[in-house]
Amino acid sequence: MDDDSASRRRTRRRFLGTGASLGIAALAGCTDAFDSGEETTESPDGDGGTSAQIGSGRSPFSDRENVGGTPMSEMPPMSGELTVYSGRGEPLVGTLIDYIEELYPDLTIRPRYDSAANLVNQIITEGQNSPADAFYSVNAGSLGALKDEGRTEALPDEVLSMVPEAFRDPDGTWIGTSGRARAIPYNTDEWSESDIPTDISAFPDQEQFRDDVGWAPTYSSFQAFVTAMRVLQGDEATREWLQGMLDLGVKEYSDEFLVAQAVADGEISVGFGNHYYTLRVQAGRDDPPIDLAFTENDAGAMFNVAGAAVLDTAGDADLAANFVRHLLSSEAQDYFARETFEYPLVPDVDPIGSLPSIDELNPPEELDLTQLSDLEGTIELMREVGVL
Repeated sequence: MDDDSASRRRTRRRFLGTGASLGIAALAGCTDAFDSGEETTESPDGDGGTSAQIGSGRSPFSDRENVGGTPMSEMPPMSGELTVYSGRGEPLVGTLIDYIEELYPDLTIRPRYDSAANLVNQIITEGQNSPADAFYSVNAGSLGALKDEGRTEALPDEVLSMVPEAFRDPDGTWIGTSGRARAIPYNTDEWSESDIPTDISAFPDQEQFRDDVGWAPTYSSFQAFVTAMRVLQGDEATREWLQGMLDLGVKEYSDEFLVAQAVADGEISVGFGNHYYTLRVQAGRDDPPIDLAFTENDAGAMFNVAGAAVLDTAGDADLAANFVRHLLSSEAQDYFARETFEYPLVPDVDPIGSLPSIDELNPPEELDLTQLSDLEGTIELMREVGVL
């Protein structure tokens, strides 16, 4: 057995036995690349923390009962070779991909990790010579961009039916695998939830937050939020909001985990970010003064998804679709909940901790996630305002 195979088998044992393959130190410090919308680099969590803190005290998967969904054992087995271009970082999903591969002796998965944007460009450049069978993306915009290029294939109905319609392509060419909600992390020593506006447009006028708000404008999740605001309110209103936040003295951070840390440290009292960064701070510290508030029916309440698609260059489209199906299994959905603090999208699998359920969130109903592909226009607007 070669070193790579031995490593994969050790990885599988960690996944099965502890449910703690990433740990807070690797997980909490992971940050988005400029254009990826995903955690692709590692830095240590300054507060340390242990894997036992993951998931608000819930048991590892191997000890849990009634997780819900469909286990991998009830899915068609896989065999053959599969090349997966993954815009999700290896520190977050490498263990899961290795676990799937190790279930099937005749399956070889070759993941290629990079930012989602880089991989989209690579797939387009490679054309019909691309070795990629499946694309695993951190956001719907990248999936939509490949669909617009005609590079995605329709998924089988039995795969599409596993996830609610809101979280998959209306034409069935890609499907969400886990979700993240935009949220407002706030310092609980300074504010209560009722102090936080439920309208994202109100923030520039909140003088109590002057010089006390944080954002991460180079972070692609933030840029997706700005894109959603452009879709919902138009470029001019978005320009005014960005300028208003600059006038309010918003502080810039390189990623949204650092925003959440700064809120918990009292460096700022409110911020903008994906929900899971606050959960990671809570998991890595002893009762930090940070919690989440949510806006309603606006860009600030956007719910985006990581997802996957079968590419038109797939050597075996059925195998690639089966891989996507495995990302929606009980084991994978539970993994996303416990290890990445994301929302499972299969309805029978619960999120971790005290998060509101998806049904309790109030994302903008009129926003189609496929509309988030115009990142270029967003970056141009942010540059014009002086945010970038």
